[in-house]
Amino acid sequence: MASFRVVPTVWALCLLLLGLLTFSPTHAAEDTSILINEIARASNDSLLWGPYRPNLYFGVRPRIPKSLMTGLLWAKVDNFIDVQNNFRYTCEQHEGMAGYGWDEYDVRTGGRQTVHDAGNKVDLTTEFIKVPGGVHGGSWGLRIKGTPRKDAPAQLKTSVVFYAALEGLGSLQVENDINVVGYKDVVTLGGDTPELGKFTINVTRGPETNTYPKSEHPAWREKPLNRTIVHSFQYPEEMLWQIKPIMFQNMKSVVDGYIEKYGTEKHPMPEQTFTLSQEPGPGNMHMIQKVFTGAFEFDVLFTSGSAPNPITSDLVTKEISAVTDSFSKRFSKIFEPKAPFNKPKYLEFGKSLFSNLIGGIGYFYGDAVVDRSYAPEYDEENEGFWEEAAEARTRGGLRFDGPNELFTSVPSRPFFPRGFLWDEGFHLLPVADWDIDLTLAIVKSWFGLMDEDGWIGREQILGHEARSKVPAEFQAQYPHYANPPTLFFVLDAFIDKLLSNRSTEKETLQPENLSGDIYSTFVSNPEVALQYLRNLYPLLKRHYFWFRKTQWGDVKSYDREAYSTREAYRWRGRTPDHILTSGIDDYPRAQPPHPGELHVDLISWMGTMTRSIKRIAEVLGETEDASEFADYEKGIVRNIDDLHWDEAEQTYCDATIDDYEESVHVCHKGYVSIMPFLVGLLPADSPRLGAVLDLIADPEQLWSDHGIRSLSKGDVLYGTKENYWRSPVWININYLALVRLLEYANTQGPHQARAKDLYTRLRLNLVETVYDSWSKTGFAWEQYNPETGAGQRTQHFTGWTSLVVKIMNMPDLSKSTVGKINQAVAEVLEAAKAAAGGGDSESESESESKSDDAKESGDGHDEL
Repeated sequence: MASFRVVPTVWALCLLLLGLLTFSPTHAAEDTSILINEIARASNDSLLWGPYRPNLYFGVRPRIPKSLMTGLLWAKVDNFIDVQNNFRYTCEQHEGMAGYGWDEYDVRTGGRQTVHDAGNKVDLTTEFIKVPGGVHGGSWGLRIKGTPRKDAPAQLKTSVVFYAALEGLGSLQVENDINVVGYKDVVTLGGDTPELGKFTINVTRGPETNTYPKSEHPAWREKPLNRTIVHSFQYPEEMLWQIKPIMFQNMKSVVDGYIEKYGTEKHPMPEQTFTLSQEPGPGNMHMIQKVFTGAFEFDVLFTSGSAPNPITSDLVTKEISAVTDSFSKRFSKIFEPKAPFNKPKYLEFGKSLFSNLIGGIGYFYGDAVVDRSYAPEYDEENEGFWEEAAEARTRGGLRFDGPNELFTSVPSRPFFPRGFLWDEGFHLLPVADWDIDLTLAIVKSWFGLMDEDGWIGREQILGHEARSKVPAEFQAQYPHYANPPTLFFVLDAFIDKLLSNRSTEKETLQPENLSGDIYSTFVSNPEVALQYLRNLYPLLKRHYFWFRKTQWGDVKSYDREAYSTREAYRWRGRTPDHILTSGIDDYPRAQPPHPGELHVDLISWMGTMTRSIKRIAEVLGETEDASEFADYEKGIVRNIDDLHWDEAEQTYCDATIDDYEESVHVCHKGYVSIMPFLVGLLPADSPRLGAVLDLIADPEQLWSDHGIRSLSKGDVLYGTKENYWRSPVWININYLALVRLLEYANTQGPHQARAKDLYTRLRLNLVETVYDSWSKTGFAWEQYNPETGAGQRTQHFTGWTSLVVKIMNMPDLSKSTVGKINQAVAEVLEAAKAAAGGGDSESESESESKSDDAKESGDGHDEL
């Protein structure tokens, strides 16, 4: 299956490389540029189409501004009261779902999604496949299936609406002959746009097993429900996303017509009443409605005009089987759960979480609300600065920036269907293991949003549809607001892969070394990978120095003693109750806020960002830059101790200025105070590491049976007010802790054994917590209760909670595993002795000695 999809691209690149081999070395840069363009074209083709409207239960669009948009709606139509509330379209929390999401999904090939719609008594399945071919990104097919749930009525009636709309230039029209009572067979839409060329969309009737409502009412004879209803609309393109209001407006006209014609006593049944009027014709949006009784199935087939063959239902059947099988094999290879999670239930759990992570990848296009006033109050230099900033915001200064486009994975389809900067770095860590080329495309998309100063908005709310999900007071973005720079985690992962696969230029340019794996062409071609980094590097530097310029903290004014007078940092956007920019919104900070504050989490982020960009500079041969970044890094690491370590509290703390203009620590033990540890700035022999591990391991402070708490149980503010980051367990932070503990467990040092124990217990607690909640509710959640393990806050949070997939794939270092292995070895030796009659076998004491030596040599499964 994989070779079917990749071979054409590989042959094209091989032929290209054969040509490059005849060029002289002086053309190396030009050759690399050609290769990069070819790889980009091939990758774009396989990533052009997708269900890139994650805010919908299902909606396909291309990664093209103002282009074709499609979507799906459905409802149970058995009464006159609940229909409007029953129609599903946009993903919503607590909408009567028993779980929904992708069972298997690959962005490049497709997959299967199941929506367990308990409210509508139906399980809806959408199977989506992509077929390469032609010059416009290929074709795609969608199979829509409905299966009544066990508690569904015998004659469950379901109304399903598929629509296609066209923004921008081009045409889209119904190609069937005009029919006033509905279509018996396939409904065909024809389209043509500058970017997609000509295309057709066929909506099939489905198999003969489909059944339809039947009625003796005269309304049925006028519009029989065993036919497909089509209504064409013409709306301004900025309104085309408002599908449900448009649909209901038309249905209301049908309802009013029935009331006028038949009165209320002889009114048609609900399934007949809540239909569109049959009016196919010109328009930029076309709704296609089918009404079924019981189980149903039909296909939507998009064929590019440049494709060699039209896509068919038979091909969809064949390809969906191949796609899901290929996904399962690839998932098992890349993310195989390690003991104790090497059981089928965890494999299916992992496949679901990862599929929903990449199934939440979307393409967004539109303008954004930005405050470009650059009011001096936003410098936050005076006491009471948050009040001054609030007053400045009332003076206006908002404008629409863009339009911009963004390719991103969203944190939660129902509640956060848009791009979040610090979330993205965590999202892409599993994605990078699966598809590094896709990951780099998303990273590039984010840095493409950067303004001339180096700022990237922390929340990307692009266009009318995205803004409809966000209260007005939270829509504006501010160019002095930062967010943790987690995309550098991803670039580090990329460099790790690159260095582990690095080869000579001669080997790189051999066609046989060009990977047939469309997921990792950059890593397979190191010179191309380096060129990607070279192109990105100026943006990384601009972003880095924007941080240093806008988020600096004041050392000199308050006579603070520190190794460096420059390496101190303070989040802007602070209020008494929140620092939204920090990502850990309501975590306790100094009261009241002060312009002399220093934040230990921000200096830690700056440390890991500096280390990462230094590494990139080294890889690119930018030696002067690397030396400069090394100086910054040294100053940051030294100042973390000088400015933030509190000897009495034995922890890292924020700093502020007291009433006597003295610098003092404000210590709220939790995620902030272990941040230097979390981002890898404490070496295994650090004198502070023991105290950090003490804090993490203490059940009266951060440790819980369900993960590391966000705030110490002993803090007076534990669990208070919003309680967003004041007790709950967050998977992204716990993942960072696991990574660090694993490093220490595999490094000789005074805390190796303890790190191994904490790692083993924490890994078990986290996976079991997320799995138990998922199995009970059908959802991954934003956070988890530290006392009960229950998932809470945002439902269907398959963003960074999906890091559990990587956690299950981490090595098992448990002593129980070692003990079982040693026991098995002893049993084998005992059996050998018995088989040999005890003649020449080693003595019992020698056997015990070797067993002890095995225990001494290492407790890790991988080591054994």
